[in-house]
Amino acid sequence: MSLQGRIAIVTGAGGGLGRAHALYLARNGARVVVNDVAEDSASAVAAEIVAAGGEAVGMAASVTDEAAVATMVAGALDRWGRVDILVNNAGILRDKTFAKMTLDDFRLVIDVHLMGAAICTKAVWDVMREQRYGRVVMTTSSSGLYGNFGQANYGAAKMALVGLMQTLAIEGEKYGVRVNCLAPTAATQMTHGVLSAQSLALLGPEQVSPALLALVGEDAPTRTVLCAGAGHFAQANVTLTRGRYLGTGDDAGQKVIAHLAQVGDRTDEIVPQYGFLQAERELAAAGLGADVEVVKR
Repeated sequence: MSLQGRIAIVTGAGGGLGRAHALYLARNGARVVVNDVAEDSASAVAAEIVAAGGEAVGMAASVTDEAAVATMVAGALDRWGRVDILVNNAGILRDKTFAKMTLDDFRLVIDVHLMGAAICTKAVWDVMREQRYGRVVMTTSSSGLYGNFGQANYGAAKMALVGLMQTLAIEGEKYGVRVNCLAPTAATQMTHGVLSAQSLALLGPEQVSPALLALVGEDAPTRTVLCAGAGHFAQANVTLTRGRYLGTGDDAGQKVIAHLAQVGDRTDEIVPQYGFLQAERELAAAGLGADVEVVKR
C-alpha cells in the first residue's frame, strides 16, 4: 500500500483509462476523488472503490469549468485536508484530416485536453506548494510525440502537455512538486474503430495504470514521459543534437542546407535539463561563452 494516506484526484475517471487509474490508485492505498463530467459515472466508480474496501468520492465537474474544478478541489480539502496527486486524464476525440477539420473542433480538443489540464493543475498548485509535496501527471500521447494521421488537434494538445510538464516540473522542484507525463496505449471508447479486435484485447486500460505508481509515488521522478501499454513500458525524450556552428553570414542558409545531415547527427545528443541550454550552446559556439550567465538569468 505504497500510497497509503495520499489523496488523489483523477479526472475523466467515470470509465475507460480514468476508471482503471482510480481503481489502481485506491488498491495501492490512495483516497480517490473520482472526477467525471457525468455525475452517475463518477459516483459508480467511487462506489466500486468503496465496495472493495477503499475510500473514494465521486465529484462531477467539467475540467474546462474553472468554478466547478475549484469546488471539486475545495471538496477534497474539506474531506481529507490535502491533495497529493492529480492525474489529468480527461479527454475527447474529434478526429478528421486537417483539411476537413473545423476550427471549432480544433479548439474544443485543445480546450479539454490542454486547458482542462491547466485549470485542474492550477487549482491544486498552491495547495501542493504550501504542503511541499505534490505529484501531477499529464496524459500525453504518441499522437502528440510523433504525429498520427487525422489527429492534428489531438496531437497538438498532447504535445502541448509535454511543454506544460517541462516548465511546471522546473517551477515545482523546490517545493517538492514533481510533474510527469504518461503516454498510454489502451483500448477505450476513444480507440474503438482505430485498432483491431485482437489488439484491443491486449490493450486493456488496466495494463497502463501500473505506470502511475512510478510517477506518483514517494520516489517519483520529474520531467519524465513514460509510455505504457500491453505490459510494455518505455521512456520518451525530447533531445538536442550537438549541432554544428556554421556562422552568421549571408550564406548561412546555404550552409545549413549543405550540412543538414551533420546538424541532425544524433551521435551524443542530450536531453536538456532546461530550455536555455540551447541558447547557451549557441553562444558558446559563437565564442560568447561569457554571455551564458546572462542567458541563464
